[in-house]
Amino acid sequence: MSSRHWLVFSLLSAILLATVLTSATIGPVSIDLPTVARAATNAVGVPVGLALESEHAGLFGVEFSLPVPSVEYRYPFAFDVPETSETIVRQIRLPRIVLGAVVGFALAAAGTVMQGFFRNPLADPSIIGVSSGAAVGAVAAIVFTVALPLPAMAFAGALLAAFGVYAIATQNGETPVATLLLAGVAVQTFLGAVISYMLVQSGESLREAVFWLMGHLHNSTWAEVEATLPVAVLAVGVLYAYAHDLNVLLMGEADAHALGIEVERTKRILLALASVVTAAAVAVTGVIGFVGLVVPHVMRLLVGPDHRILLPTSALAGASFLVAADTLARSGAAEVPVGIVTAAIGAPFFLYLLRRREVHTV
Repeated sequence: MSSRHWLVFSLLSAILLATVLTSATIGPVSIDLPTVARAATNAVGVPVGLALESEHAGLFGVEFSLPVPSVEYRYPFAFDVPETSETIVRQIRLPRIVLGAVVGFALAAAGTVMQGFFRNPLADPSIIGVSSGAAVGAVAAIVFTVALPLPAMAFAGALLAAFGVYAIATQNGETPVATLLLAGVAVQTFLGAVISYMLVQSGESLREAVFWLMGHLHNSTWAEVEATLPVAVLAVGVLYAYAHDLNVLLMGEADAHALGIEVERTKRILLALASVVTAAAVAVTGVIGFVGLVVPHVMRLLVGPDHRILLPTSALAGASFLVAADTLARSGAAEVPVGIVTAAIGAPFFLYLLRRREVHTV
């Protein structure tokens, strides 16, 4: 990285930290920033053990147990914080804020990869049906009261949709990008019809299903953070290892092959990892739009198209953006789903970029 890129990276990290701490001060009970900082520091835990716990689930009338990992932590800090303030910050606000940061990090990173993969500035993490698949799984869990956890159903639905699109578009071991894009559009349309049918049949579950589809961070827990964070960090870390290959793919598949890139293998890895990180995000929050579409555009204007710089900076910016959007969503007289806020901010801003001719091919 050049000194300018390091400056941008450091600035984005500082903005993320400031956004997280400021967000934790805002709510029905106002808490000053020093108290929030001490409570947040107390919440920093060091993993010291891992155990497996059994969780009961069921599917189609068959009950079974699933092994669920449980992490044990040691908390090395113990700053003096009023008990009420510590409970509010550590158990109510921080899980929501941290989950928002993780999801924004994941969606922005996946959107960056998808735009480079498809060489299309309108690509986003849902372009191959991941969000629609997650929505089918989640709505099915809500409407038909499946005993499997809703996030597990959403995650499974997202991956099935993504890899189904890939299987449809692949012929003779090759996956043309244009065919993949069209297959994604077709599958999204079909899954949209499935979702609409289930909503019609949902009865009293309609409100819960629609609320999930809007995208939210309501009632977030540390367990959701623990489930999402490792997947997001590991997947984005591997994607970063392929940033150079993604840069070469921007030149075209023929040129990439001539330069020694295993094109089809690289495409499979990029697609699989972007799908997994998107699935992990939407499984716990519902469908949150525009984070993976607008944030990579803005960062591309600031740092350029090199994915070795663009990917980590977009991920950090996405984390800050979603935390700020969720803070706005819960700051009014009545809380609204964060997906409404991101769409209300993202759509006009994207139109502004279009009017300024700042949306280019990648």
